[in-house]
Amino acid sequence: MAACTAIAAAVAWVVDSLPPKLPLSHKQCSRPRFFSQGRQGSGVVHRFLCMHNRVSGRSSSARRNSIRAETSDTEKAFQTTVELDKFIDELRYADQQELPVLVAKNVLAFDTPFWLRLAARADICGSNDDKKDYEMLAASIMTIVECVIQKTQEEIESSTGVLESILQPITQKDEEIIWPPRDPSILVEMKKEVERKEQQGFLDESFLSAVTAQIRQAREGGDKPGLVAILQKVLQLYAAQMLSKRSYALKDGQVVQAEEFLETIISADEENWEGLIRSGLVYGGGQIEPEELFKVVKKRVERVDMRTESGSYQQRVVLEYLKEIEERAQAVIEAFQTSRT
Repeated sequence: MAACTAIAAAVAWVVDSLPPKLPLSHKQCSRPRFFSQGRQGSGVVHRFLCMHNRVSGRSSSARRNSIRAETSDTEKAFQTTVELDKFIDELRYADQQELPVLVAKNVLAFDTPFWLRLAARADICGSNDDKKDYEMLAASIMTIVECVIQKTQEEIESSTGVLESILQPITQKDEEIIWPPRDPSILVEMKKEVERKEQQGFLDESFLSAVTAQIRQAREGGDKPGLVAILQKVLQLYAAQMLSKRSYALKDGQVVQAEEFLETIISADEENWEGLIRSGLVYGGGQIEPEELFKVVKKRVERVDMRTESGSYQQRVVLEYLKEIEERAQAVIEAFQTSRT
């Protein structure tokens, strides 16, 4: 059970690092490789020795500077080797239940320097039994890593299918996406699809992490503002759905106006927030004091903190939605106050 939990956590972590395949006509970023190229520690020592020979004819000042630089590189290489050896020993002495957990939690650590060091350890070991132990360890690690990669790919493909269905209302026959949609009813269709998928249990942590990762990739690319807006809308619809599951507008048979007002904002499209806030607050002729609105927002934040897993994507997405409402309200209030002076 612990191994399965660790692998699931590793999958969510890896999914967050990879851009999912989305049904959008935007150029996709290439996926990073799991096993990146590194440099061998012994190569650093070799370069230091060669440098020492080459600088023998230089001035003493230049020679000291070069030696200090190469010594620093050697120290870093030595420290890296020490850390790798410690990690390898931890893996080597883990039992059959601990090893999958350890590998899954450190799935991105199995890069080229790790495998080179593991091979070096196998080469210098004193007995054939020890060498076989290293070979079996390497095989076990590879099996677990491949399992994580496979599950990661499955999660990405599943999340892509869910996202395709949510974006179907704004997707044309040629797979081009029109954003913002010209027909407001299209957003209603998207909202209904989000509700359906959430009720069916498809909008899980893997889905949220995949959408969040794609937003980050699009922002880093700098040329996909439309894609960012579309994916943000998906997360907004998700947050609104989660916050609308339970109403707090009725207490002891009495309507709590501030709660009712907040729920109206939550369920409204983000583009309509400012108008709703302006007309609902006392500054704009409404009945809600700013302090009352901020108080019920704070209560919602506290409820989300208590009822969602700390640090989960669900918690982060919903809290960000409430924070955005609070900031919009604060901006409207400041605008009212400025206009009065």
